[in-house]
Amino acid sequence: MVKKLQKASTAKKSPVQLTGTVKDSAQQIWLAGLGAFTKAQNEGGKVFETLVKEGLSIQRKTQAAAEEKITEATSKMANMATGITTKATGQWDKLENIFEERVAKALNKLGVPSSKDVDALIARIDELNKSVQKLSAKAATPAKAAATPKAAPKAARKPASTPAKAAPKRAVARKAAAPSTPETAEA
Repeated sequence: MVKKLQKASTAKKSPVQLTGTVKDSAQQIWLAGLGAFTKAQNEGGKVFETLVKEGLSIQRKTQAAAEEKITEATSKMANMATGITTKATGQWDKLENIFEERVAKALNKLGVPSSKDVDALIARIDELNKSVQKLSAKAATPAKAAATPKAAPKAARKPASTPAKAAPKRAVARKAAAPSTPETAEA
């Protein structure tokens, strides 16, 4: 076709011949298009299947890449959330400590003992109780030794009248001797 066009262009042709040449070229282009169309129809199914396979392969690759990116983003976000949570917890702890210190100072100014003061008092009371128990045990030991002599006279063992018994008689006697007033009469 190229040869025909070159021959046609080299020789000066008349307008009728030029029109014929253009018709021939158009005819050949048309036939080439029809041939390509037929060939595409015959081999189109194969080409279509090949394109579908390539598309499926590309889709799988892009899905895998997208899932990988999503996994990366998820892990980064989880790490960031953990970091933020840690920082927030630290800030809350600081705020809580500041609040506790200020409340303790205010209560101390009002004279309210702190839990440390109460704990110290409890420890001191425990120590004092232990000391008292030790002293009581020491005092009871010599008293037992003195209370159980080997040969004590009977007269020493016989108790004399106890002052506890005498005390109520005196109190009754005092009440009787006291002048009677309306207040004592009611009692």
